[in-house]
Amino acid sequence: PRELVFKAWTDPKQMAKWFGPRGFTTTISQLDARPGGASRIDMRGPDGTVYPGKGIFREVVPPERLVLTTFALDQNGNELLENLNTVTFEDVKGKTKLTLHVQVIRSKPEAAPYIAGMQEGWNQTIDRLQELVESAR
Repeated sequence: PRELVFKAWTDPKQMAKWFGPRGFTTTISQLDARPGGASRIDMRGPDGTVYPGKGIFREVVPPERLVLTTFALDQNGNELLENLNTVTFEDVKGKTKLTLHVQVIRSKPEAAPYIAGMQEGWNQTIDRLQELVESAR
């Protein structure tokens, strides 16, 4: 049900279980899922590299829609990449159709590897979310 999938995006304990590509672990130190609320999410890659990120929720409509601006940060906390993310949750015959749209708003040249790996990273991340939701049923 879409309420369960929506909660996986807005509950830090749930989100930490699935967010990030395969082989990554995620630490969520802040996830305030309300308009104007902030997020702070750090992903650690298999090689130990930490990829820090932060965000601001723009729109929160349970259990239908999330809109948030996210930033990939360098190790000093400087913004490398800004994205506008829109996530919709649609009930289709008892299952949830999730649609994610990511728009790069601005980026620095150093963000090129992030952009190049974004689609594959999100595909793996959404696969992990699906596995979590299916295991909870």
